[in-house]
Amino acid sequence: MFRARDVLADGILTPGALRSSAWRRLYRGVYADASLADTVGLRIRGASLIAPPSGVFTGRTAAYLHGATELAGVRSPVEVTVPPGTSFGPVSGLRVRHVALHPADVTAVARRRCTTELATALAIAGIESPVTSVAALDVLLRRGLVNGRELRSAADALAGRGAGRTRQAVSLADPRAESQPESTLRVVLALAGIEAVPQFTVRDEHTRFVARVDLALPLIKVAIEYDGAWHGDAPQLAKDRRRMNALTSAGWKVLFVTAADMRDPVALVAKVRAFIASATSGKSSF
Repeated sequence: MFRARDVLADGILTPGALRSSAWRRLYRGVYADASLADTVGLRIRGASLIAPPSGVFTGRTAAYLHGATELAGVRSPVEVTVPPGTSFGPVSGLRVRHVALHPADVTAVARRRCTTELATALAIAGIESPVTSVAALDVLLRRGLVNGRELRSAADALAGRGAGRTRQAVSLADPRAESQPESTLRVVLALAGIEAVPQFTVRDEHTRFVARVDLALPLIKVAIEYDGAWHGDAPQLAKDRRRMNALTSAGWKVLFVTAADMRDPVALVAKVRAFIASATSGKSSF
């Protein structure tokens, strides 16, 4: 990985050779060997070559550096924050913010300057909408990268722009969630006034284990499951049917939500409300 100006100045490559398929252009003036896998880590390394010394990786890029690698994708911009007045950006492939960071909120991971775990969580909650940020907070909480009590205390102490959005996201976060789509589904429902319990254990009248469901409305025995993949192999299909039969026998009704449903939150909420009304003979208050 290298800066174009360096290899051209040293005569290692010519402009023509730089344009060959042997090299992958990561950012303006930054290239990598095309045989290297295009990963978030590679793009962070590339960004380090052009970011100023005062630059700090923030947001989901910082979360990636702290180990929550599922929160950043190779097609998403690498997030860098620089002090106000710094002459840097815009750069295609980077999301550059000019914000003053408190020194206590900055650390280093593998020699990369980034925000601390707590500052990273607060930044994601303050910048993104709750529908997307809560899923990230759930991951950070579940992995133990941030402490729930400290996160709530820090959010409560905030003032100014984005403080309300941050507190709302933090109040909705829950470490029990086991996947980001499940978290997003829970938040969409919560914002519509449908409070569901994540990863709820269903038991029969003898308190024997029946199943654990993604989301539950225990008082009315309704389960909402995010169905992200079709279980077509025979053993898994048989297991799924036994599980469904067990839930039905225990008096529970189950609604499956797909990725296609998630694309239209308004229609999704209407679908869930209709299911609840049907499951409770129209007596539901949701």
